[in-house]
Amino acid sequence: MTHLPTPETDQPHDLLGIGIGPFNLSLAALAHAIPGNPHPLATAFYEQRPAFHWHPGLLIDGASLQVPFLADLVTLADPTSPWTFLNYLRNRDRLFPFYFAERFHIQRAEYDAYCRWVSNQLPGLHFSHQVDAVRWNNERDLFEVDFTQLDTDGEAQALGRTHTRHIALGIGTEPYIPEPLKPLAEAETIPVIHSADYLHHRKTLLNAEHITVIGSGQSGAEIFLDLLRARPAGHEKLHWLARTQAFAPMEYSKLGLEHFTPDYSRYFHALPESVRDELVPHQWQLHKGIDTDTIAAIHDELYRRTLHGGWPDTTLTPGVSVSTGRVANTRIELHLEHTQQNTRSRLTTDAVILATGYRERPLDHILTGLNPYMRRDASTRPRIDNQFRLVLDPAITGNVYVQNAERHTHGVGAPDLGLAAWRSATILNNLTGTNTYHLPERTAFTTFGLTPQHTPIPTQNPDRIPLTQSN
Repeated sequence: MTHLPTPETDQPHDLLGIGIGPFNLSLAALAHAIPGNPHPLATAFYEQRPAFHWHPGLLIDGASLQVPFLADLVTLADPTSPWTFLNYLRNRDRLFPFYFAERFHIQRAEYDAYCRWVSNQLPGLHFSHQVDAVRWNNERDLFEVDFTQLDTDGEAQALGRTHTRHIALGIGTEPYIPEPLKPLAEAETIPVIHSADYLHHRKTLLNAEHITVIGSGQSGAEIFLDLLRARPAGHEKLHWLARTQAFAPMEYSKLGLEHFTPDYSRYFHALPESVRDELVPHQWQLHKGIDTDTIAAIHDELYRRTLHGGWPDTTLTPGVSVSTGRVANTRIELHLEHTQQNTRSRLTTDAVILATGYRERPLDHILTGLNPYMRRDASTRPRIDNQFRLVLDPAITGNVYVQNAERHTHGVGAPDLGLAAWRSATILNNLTGTNTYHLPERTAFTTFGLTPQHTPIPTQNPDRIPLTQSN
């Protein structure tokens, strides 16, 4: 293994991004050519994977994004950017086909292809670079970043060190497997896989006699539909289980969608910590429900299989939790509990797909060197201000910006692609200290919360109390 030269006189970056998913790719694209900025930012973005890929195990044929194509990497902050989805189509001579297709929601595979097009052309992106540690260098007033350059097999090839004034963390989320099911998922002899790896194991799964899908979100619904379409009528042998009390549609009304606006993010951030923590679990249907078109497609497919009599061999049961599971004679035995009936049962199956969602990757393993400087909330989570910066000790003059690690401070919009460009522009405006990207002051018709007015209560009629006014 070699050590890359890192002279103390090396020129520091203005911004170094850790991770290249859609959010840091958005930041890199907007930072590349800042309007009216004669001095380009010196940026670098590091990613341990060899190339950009967005949920490759879930790019099921026909599966669509749940946000409009305008929620690309840059448009909602700068529609004149060369990195828009429409410019991608123009570059590929596909504008007219897209125009006639009349699609507001594009397929996931097309979004992935668009992001890879940007990542293949945008300078300053370094794949096969794994960031190992981040420290603050007091002598240089810079962040010191250690990294490992990987070879084509993912093995360490060279070690390096670089410096930067600011950092943007975009390390994304990781598949979540409930604790009781981890022993099954870790067993190599049985097919128990997370939905993130579905397409990689699809052929093996389809060969299983009986398949169980666990999870009531969009991924679980898409996988169940894909399996259903691939199985012969009358011999489907599919189970779909969910903890939620129904296979519920996602909240997709126009006013409901305003929870994914900058207005709501600002409102949520200003709430007390205890109120924020209470709100998030109750807002699951804003982002964890199922697209109504997918629900309709599942029902249509099930109905089609009843046209000649009989019912499809499928079981769809909400309100069920899987308490544990074990291997029984090369098959999988799941222990089930029904929350409303207070009953228990067992299900024997040959394959299990865990559509159990994702969790934010912890920041601490990368930021161990900054732990003494980090300010935390009552639950020991990093505090994040309204400019998406970690709240650090004043001794550190640089900023650490976070992307999609701030749901506890900014609400359900944190992982939403529709807020990517706005958040990236907010970060760049803060970093440059200028209004580089013009961002609207108001983005929703809904007024979230009341603006207190100190209105005296009239004494003539004590039963008549004026309402607190809102803007």
